Amino acid sequence: MKANEVRKLSASELEEKLADLKKDLFFLRMQHATNQLDNPIKIAQVKKDIARVKTIIRQNQLEQ
Repeated sequence: MKANEVRKLSASELEEKLADLKKDLFFLRMQHATNQLDNPIKIAQVKKDIARVKTIIRQNQLEQ
């Protein structure tokens, strides 16, 4: 996910995307704990996506 894609989303869509990413991270961690995760790098990618979404949310708050 690119930052440009995230910037195009509305505030409600950003909150929804953040919730989805957190849910994904939870399931990835669960798979990792049970040794069912094929690609552990995916955890880091989801964490970075969460950080991107949170950053954009904060920037939008500061602009208002």
